Amino acid sequence: MKLLSKLLLSIVLLMSLALNMAYSSESDNNTALRFVVLGDAEPKPEAKFPNMADAIADINQLIPSLELELAIGVGDIAHKGTMLQYEQATPILQALNLPFYPIMGNEEHGSSTERFLSFANMWNQGKTTIDNTRYTLEFDSVALVLASPDFGRDFNDDGIAWLKNEVARLAPKPVMLVVHGAQQGVFKENPDKGISHPGFVTEVISQPNVRAVISGDLHMDMPRVNHSLELNGVHYIHIPALERTKIPDESHHQAMYRVFSVMQEGTVVVDTYQTGNLEPLADYQYRFTL
Repeated sequence: MKLLSKLLLSIVLLMSLALNMAYSSESDNNTALRFVVLGDAEPKPEAKFPNMADAIADINQLIPSLELELAIGVGDIAHKGTMLQYEQATPILQALNLPFYPIMGNEEHGSSTERFLSFANMWNQGKTTIDNTRYTLEFDSVALVLASPDFGRDFNDDGIAWLKNEVARLAPKPVMLVVHGAQQGVFKENPDKGISHPGFVTEVISQPNVRAVISGDLHMDMPRVNHSLELNGVHYIHIPALERTKIPDESHHQAMYRVFSVMQEGTVVVDTYQTGNLEPLADYQYRFTL
């Protein structure tokens, strides 16, 4: 009887393993694009990046199994854009085994766009070239439009015009915007912080092919905020900061990053990973459709 029970248990375990493998294979075959997004770093008071280093070490391990194609940075790597912070971040980012596509944040505007572009290309070591603070990554099913702020965390008229024209050029292809901060009022935890230019709403995200806005800036603690939401048909996805949390307070920090999986049929799955754990955190998964 005991032998029969063990045999039945073994059969159940084997069937479960086979089903999991089949599901994993089906999911991989259904994925059109998968990329990772890193949030703000800009540590203070010391120019040390331990959580960013841990995240990159984890991502490098995940590249083969997830078939990650690229990494994106939402700005604010170097606090106040200082040379020291840029230099300290560089060997850590150079360890990333993916092309890295960053934008500037308000902190990088503490220095110059020339310094940012110079280091962005050092970080990539030839994996890709970053020659502008605004650029588009276009794929079969979606386009990622990456736009650094023109000053602080905001856009001027030229920046809004570029975004408007770029989104229109890409239509009807779905677009996900990557900006440092979303427009003011989106995240109620700090509604006064973000893009204030009215054209961002009336001329850019009002276009029907804008499906998502990916942003950082707020340093929000994922367990205590509304980190992913939909407003007027546009999905807003917050990327948590790697080195320190500010909202709702600084009492609790977990270093996290997010992985976007664009499926062939148009579903986008956003998974959240905590450093030191190679499995996504189920409580923070978010889904939407292109």
